[in-house]
Amino acid sequence: MISASRSNIGELVSLIGKIAQTDGDYDTLIPSLKLRRCSSTTDPKPCIYGLGLVLIVQGRKRITRGDEIFDYGAGQSLITTVDMPVVAYITRASAAEPFLGMWLELDARLIAQLAAEMEFATALHASTTQGISLMALDKGLQDALTRLLRLLAEPSLIPLLAPLIQQEIVIRLLNGGHGPNLRRLVAIGSPNQQIAKVVTWLKQHYTENVQMDDLAAKAHMSPSSFRQHFRAVVGVSPLQYLKNLRLLDARQLMLNENLDAGSAALRVGYESASQFSREYSRLFGEPPNRDVKRMRESTWARDRHNF
Repeated sequence: MISASRSNIGELVSLIGKIAQTDGDYDTLIPSLKLRRCSSTTDPKPCIYGLGLVLIVQGRKRITRGDEIFDYGAGQSLITTVDMPVVAYITRASAAEPFLGMWLELDARLIAQLAAEMEFATALHASTTQGISLMALDKGLQDALTRLLRLLAEPSLIPLLAPLIQQEIVIRLLNGGHGPNLRRLVAIGSPNQQIAKVVTWLKQHYTENVQMDDLAAKAHMSPSSFRQHFRAVVGVSPLQYLKNLRLLDARQLMLNENLDAGSAALRVGYESASQFSREYSRLFGEPPNRDVKRMRESTWARDRHNF
């Protein structure tokens, strides 16, 4: 496989740089596509990565998931197949060479449809794989992503052409190094697919009183097998994942709706304000009120799914 070098991703750098001219996250006319620019390194930030493709075209970044560390930079693509809590931070960026990246949300239904229609050189073995993969950007995928970004200059053609290019991107991902990870996500009855279903349910019901045995039943697994598979795919235990969902949402409620810590804790399912404060401090490094005050004073208070 031919990988994209720093020299031949220059057009991607130019296309993103023309849109993202100042630091920040940018929505585009293609709803599933977001861009980011940052002219300095950042502190570690807990966030959630959903099903999607991250590509860095300039600068470097590190994400940690439990004890695992993923360092990646220009010309490398990262896929996450389930919503997973990570700690992310930019490790190389400057005013002269800002961090530039893109995020493309992927559609699980489209992945399943195309995977069913494709023939693969190797069979997919039944196993559990982590929900994250990191690969060099190959030439075919690079060309497709470049055409998707070029399309932003032709708004009238986006409704007609963007879906076709995104379909090509998914085909190339399935056919490349990220393929096994994506195929396991949509393989009917696979552990990865069962865990993904539970993650989807948790995102909708995390404020409720959730029993781990009930989650195991939803995955059609024994409790011990469920915990093992969940940690393998998502990177943390089911209980820690539930806590992260609650704490990240509470942080956004305090920032966006001006709730106090006690009210936010109740809203996301905590019964004990002191337990909420302890777990919040453990995740974000500061008690809720101090952390929110700092966030309000900075430009760092953005979407919890920030890439």
